[in-house]
Amino acid sequence: MSKSVIVLGLESSCDDTAAAVVRRDPTGQTEILSSIVRTQTSLHADFGGVVPEIAARAHAEILDHCVEEALTQAKTPLSLIDGIAVTSGPGLIGGVVSGVMCAKGLSAALGIPLYGVNHLAGHALTPRLTDDIPYPYLMLLVSGGHCQFLIAHGPDAFERLGGTIDDAPGEAFDKVARLVGLPQPGGPSVESAAQAGRDGTFTLPRPLLDRAGCDMSFSGLKTAVLRTRDRIVAEHGGLPSQLRADLCAEFQAAVVDVLAEKTRRALSVYLQAAPARATLCVAGGVAANTAIRSALENVSAEFDASFVAPPLSLCTDNAAMIAFAAIEQMPHRRADDLTLTARPRWPLDKTSPAMLGSGKKGAKA
Repeated sequence: MSKSVIVLGLESSCDDTAAAVVRRDPTGQTEILSSIVRTQTSLHADFGGVVPEIAARAHAEILDHCVEEALTQAKTPLSLIDGIAVTSGPGLIGGVVSGVMCAKGLSAALGIPLYGVNHLAGHALTPRLTDDIPYPYLMLLVSGGHCQFLIAHGPDAFERLGGTIDDAPGEAFDKVARLVGLPQPGGPSVESAAQAGRDGTFTLPRPLLDRAGCDMSFSGLKTAVLRTRDRIVAEHGGLPSQLRADLCAEFQAAVVDVLAEKTRRALSVYLQAAPARATLCVAGGVAANTAIRSALENVSAEFDASFVAPPLSLCTDNAAMIAFAAIEQMPHRRADDLTLTARPRWPLDKTSPAMLGSGKKGAKA
């Protein structure tokens, strides 16, 4: 690289509207010049989850302001931007369209190259941004809508070892929060309640631990929580706060146990390739859960592998990871043109069979 490259990133795949400016200098050093994230939590609070139509409208209303704020914070005018990176899938299609259309407009008006980025690649490449770790590394991408083990062989080369066959952990946390009357987002609410929980009050299943491989399932665990809640309500005429905390603690422990054991299996497969620097990484919104992080760090130590978990601000949805992913991929791809489309589905591993089936819109995962 003969000169610095500065990329403006846009992210609008779910309920966070984000813009960021990232620069890589000729020596390969990367710096986040600005990162703006505007959450929509208050807009969806009364509905118990994200409402796609509300999310899409909110993205369209605020995205240009986020861009302006990111450029101002970075002290970088649009004239110095070398590329525009935008999440073009997967995600809630209305939100993805909002970001893609904004990026297209900027690209066309300013003559700046456009790069559509897979949102999952943004998460999967974040450890390269924060810790500059070498390929290949093992990535557990665990978020509200996705959960999979990937070996990252390169900026656009990912091998899936396994993943969830139904609900993602973040989705399960949100649904359990609704079941026990906790506010959204469910992950932090359940984690907070679990801190006051007592061990051994309830016993919930650990799905698929009796099945070989790295695939996971969390739908049945959510159903087990529902049945346990109904039994408590029938016996007590309601859901006492202490029993709610106990149930949250057992649910979280079940998720931790499944992720820990499946990570052991994924590490065993990954280490067969004898990587020069064995590294387990975790990213995605659920990676913010301290119990999950601690368990994965312990598993990593069992295998004498390095453990990398990006800062919490880069685990949840943000545009810095999208800009960085584009910078990583630039030497290996061409820029997109104005035919770039929004994709609700976009698997990272392009060769493995779809885990959750396919349809007219493509493979789900």
